[in-house]
Amino acid sequence: MTSKVIVNSLTELEQTQDFIRRHIGPSQSQTQAMLKDIGAESVDALIDEIVPSDIRLADLPNIQESKTEVQALADLKAVASLNKVNDTYIGLGYYGTLTPNVILRNVLENPGWYTAYTPYQPEIAQGRLESLLNYQQMCLDLTGLDLASASLLDEGTAAAEAMALAKRVSKNKKSNLFFISADVYPQTIDLVKQRAEMFDFDIIVAPADDVVNHDVFGALLQYPSASGEVRDISALIAKVQERKGIVAVAADIMSLVLLKAPGELGADAVIGSSQRFGVPMGYGGPHAAFFTTSDKYKRSLPGRIIGVSKDTRGNNALRMAMQTREQHIRREKANSNICTAQVLLANMAAFYAVYHGPQGLKTIANRIHRFADILSLGTAAKGLTAVHANYFDTLTFNLSDGEFNKEDIVTRALAAGVNFRTDVAGQISISLDETTTRAKIAGLFDILLGEGHGLNVSELDEQIVTSGHSSIPASLVRESAILTHPVFNSYHSETEMLRYIKKLENKDLALNHSMISLGSCTMKLNATAQMIPVSWPEFANMHPFAPMNQAQGYKKMIDELADWLVELTGYDKMSMQPNSGAQGEYAGLIAIHKYHESRGDSHRNICLIPASAHGTNPASAMMVGMKVVVVACDKEGNVDMADLKAKAEELADNLSCIMITYPSTHGVYETTIAEICNIVHEHGGQVYLDGANMNAQVGLTSPGFIGADVSHLNLHKTFAIPHGGGGPGMGPIGVKAHLAPFLPDHALINVDEATAGNGAVSAAPYGSAGILCISYLYCAMLGKQGVTDATKYAITNANYLATKLGQHYPLLYTGKNGRVAHECIIDLRPIKAESGITEVDIAKRLIDYGFHAPTMSFPVAGTFMIEPTESESKVELDRFIEAMVCIRDEVRKVVSGEWTLENNPLHNAPHTLADITDTWDRGYTVAEAVFPVPAAAANKFWPTVNRIDDVYGDRNLICSCPPVETYID
Repeated sequence: MTSKVIVNSLTELEQTQDFIRRHIGPSQSQTQAMLKDIGAESVDALIDEIVPSDIRLADLPNIQESKTEVQALADLKAVASLNKVNDTYIGLGYYGTLTPNVILRNVLENPGWYTAYTPYQPEIAQGRLESLLNYQQMCLDLTGLDLASASLLDEGTAAAEAMALAKRVSKNKKSNLFFISADVYPQTIDLVKQRAEMFDFDIIVAPADDVVNHDVFGALLQYPSASGEVRDISALIAKVQERKGIVAVAADIMSLVLLKAPGELGADAVIGSSQRFGVPMGYGGPHAAFFTTSDKYKRSLPGRIIGVSKDTRGNNALRMAMQTREQHIRREKANSNICTAQVLLANMAAFYAVYHGPQGLKTIANRIHRFADILSLGTAAKGLTAVHANYFDTLTFNLSDGEFNKEDIVTRALAAGVNFRTDVAGQISISLDETTTRAKIAGLFDILLGEGHGLNVSELDEQIVTSGHSSIPASLVRESAILTHPVFNSYHSETEMLRYIKKLENKDLALNHSMISLGSCTMKLNATAQMIPVSWPEFANMHPFAPMNQAQGYKKMIDELADWLVELTGYDKMSMQPNSGAQGEYAGLIAIHKYHESRGDSHRNICLIPASAHGTNPASAMMVGMKVVVVACDKEGNVDMADLKAKAEELADNLSCIMITYPSTHGVYETTIAEICNIVHEHGGQVYLDGANMNAQVGLTSPGFIGADVSHLNLHKTFAIPHGGGGPGMGPIGVKAHLAPFLPDHALINVDEATAGNGAVSAAPYGSAGILCISYLYCAMLGKQGVTDATKYAITNANYLATKLGQHYPLLYTGKNGRVAHECIIDLRPIKAESGITEVDIAKRLIDYGFHAPTMSFPVAGTFMIEPTESESKVELDRFIEAMVCIRDEVRKVVSGEWTLENNPLHNAPHTLADITDTWDRGYTVAEAVFPVPAAAANKFWPTVNRIDDVYGDRNLICSCPPVETYID
């Protein structure tokens, strides 16, 4: 009897910890009610109606059973313990840093910051937009240039984008040569060379001084150099510019606190990583890269730019300017295929600068530099002299076979739990950082010189002060002020900082307030248990170039996640390197290009893309030198098979691939998908299946089973990594075996013996590895049944919404049996024609109801694309339905004349506290404006600005912090 009671108790306990029912929103009773409205007997019967039988998998995927949260976290902790986190002085763009706890807890670990979406609806994103404007101002101050974006993926890809910008804007049109200084970070050189190969640019890597001997359209210099040297590069920059070339400088952000700004040295563009401003290394990411340039190149600047505009009250308001989704507008003519930024991490770096302020940053930078001076002076006194006399934080030593033997020193270092940079023959480099202490410097002397050296850190420090020693040339000491804006000089106590972070958070609508029903973006639950390991020191503090035997925990986790993703996608191999969906597209297309090349088919350069495709698809094709040919869609939104067959046959000799999204961007399962794959293969092409809509495939079908050759996976969609206000993302790619030899590798860490020597697409070997634990736990806690149920409920929730909203709005596309996939499109064009109310009016009116608008005017202008995800309960779906139905009734009041077109709550939305506390003279009541339904009143979200004027913002581009009085509420 006793044992039976214990067993029952354990079973009940396990049930309370069952993650599947925590992740999936609708309860059993809610599911039955939804099915009744939909007109389906069961979830499985509904799925049978929707997913074509010829692409259905017979069994559940072959991954493990679901684990409870407690067990999954315990198991992952054991995996994490396999990592050995040494004191790491490798540098090369990755450094130890101290994340202020007020930022760690209230930004990185706060769903109010990490679950928000990209600020395409700026009225409900003013908080993160202000923080990103601070980030831009920080970058402008430190680099000495006019215009900054916010932000790029990592330093290496930012350098590649700088090369592309140089080619676009250089007036040396006859040159096809780009110069890279040999002392640029090796991973950056590798990545830029890969990009240049795809653009068919010529590359030369040589000592920096050699740039004057070449006719180039652009050049990339490192400041300080990879080996640590600080030198005046202004003369080199001037020589390149005399010949109409463009110079990009890759700069260390912490060094710029003390060094003359690259813009003052003449640089046309400055790029780098803001990682060491409080963002953990995370085995390579995610980290925000910065990119600044001259104002005259603003139309060519890649990435997102935050600008200052006006709202309808004439108040300053922030928005994304110019580059907002420009790849969707310009497609293959876009400047770049960038879609994801690193917003969460850019915000962390900006808050780090706000918290420390100019004096705090100078204290940190001076302390790092002083430790480098102490290390240099002490080693020199014992006969080990650094290669460079001028440096900021990095010392490089040439080691002979004599007294100072490299093998002996490295052996002592590893025994002491210390990593140096060792990839250059006969050298080691040591990069100090914010975490360096006097005790660690003493330990470094023991490692470098052996015990009994007799050096005392305090005495050396005193000697430096007394002698007035300086290792930064006087001509390169920064004289210009930094961070003078009040925002960087007001929040230095934790109380003030905490309140500033909270003040900005309150301006933003995130998933912790209400559902975000964005089509194609899959704003699903980012479970707390999945987020916890991101901050574990075993994961957070690992350098991406640490020896592999120290990163066995990461390797085990990454390998196991890759195996699961192989099973879920039906492919043979995964690359975890791409750190955005668009970068995954790029890597996948490179694999296709190199596959054709290996077969003597390098002439195959035609990429077929359906008219409904994501804008990043044609932009990515452009980046690998492909020519885009658009395939028409029929009136149901499916690929026009006749057009596809005709173009595949006509272009067969040069056909490289097709890029197709499945289910389609129109929200239906095209029944001809397997035939599409066959047609392309028959004509010598490969099939790239965009993984944006994998949330409608997992467990039911797979790209590999359908017949595709390569796909990227948006881990920040289907696999639960949060959107972070616009990033981070991860876009690993799966490939069939014949494409596996062409996956990306890395210059410093070999990812796979089979891909050794292949170029990289990200600066780190495993991209933003620090967030892979999120997707790992997503799969571990859902298991084979849970990931499949998630797909089924995503489809069920979408069809419930489509059924209910279809009674009030026309559905643009449906599949067989009148069903939709995991998302649906409602057509708002008839409303505009009938009433003059636009899709923008409805999007802004949803804010008054407490909701973020669905995806607007994509893939079809004048529509909403709505994706509810499996994580939303019927209660939340009904709240959204109620809002949309009420808005439809409000439109009817405009049509009937009860409200005029100029004086109605839709046209004036969103409404703010300022509206209702001012003189009210509108043709509707205050209650109708701000509390249109009881649910909105019970959980009111107040936007802090009225509708923003996009046109004004683009015509009057201001991308730096406005005067402080504009921040006063």
